[in-house]
Amino acid sequence: MRGRDFSLTPFGGENESHLKIKGRIERASHNCFISYELFGALSGIVVPAPAEVPERKDRLWEETCFELFIRPEDSERYWEFNLSPAGHWNVYRFAYYREGMEEEMVFNSLPFNIESEPEALRLSLLLDLKKIVPADQALNIAVSAVIKTKDGRLTYWALTHPGPGPDFHKKESFILSL
Repeated sequence: MRGRDFSLTPFGGENESHLKIKGRIERASHNCFISYELFGALSGIVVPAPAEVPERKDRLWEETCFELFIRPEDSERYWEFNLSPAGHWNVYRFAYYREGMEEEMVFNSLPFNIESEPEALRLSLLLDLKKIVPADQALNIAVSAVIKTKDGRLTYWALTHPGPGPDFHKKESFILSL
């Protein structure tokens, strides 16, 4: 099993709420496991309440949301996975940078686990990669999160911020290899 620990940093280095986001991503054949841990004063951010029936939803990035981007090595196409602490989710397929966006319909559900404490939020997902790539396909990964503060601001967290603005889709953001 190949795996990597990671830490996300906020765009612009601003972290007024003194949050920390770290996690781990691992790959074993056709499975990918990712876990996120958000620590700090969660009372200052908007954490959506758990949904009675989690479902596929659009525009999850307009609220607190954890994201995973997967790009096959030497390819322009990639997938974006959005995971809300409410349990809602979505998967989008792109032909190349921000173009050809379509919901990826090979996923009928995206069950993931959520644990919440006063000063910690944990989210983990086991993803079946064989639905989108061959088991031996080398992958480039970008990990990110959008955190909404109680005053309505969105903060953007990623492994790296390669441009003048927050943009998780840039090819230079896919810095982990699995």
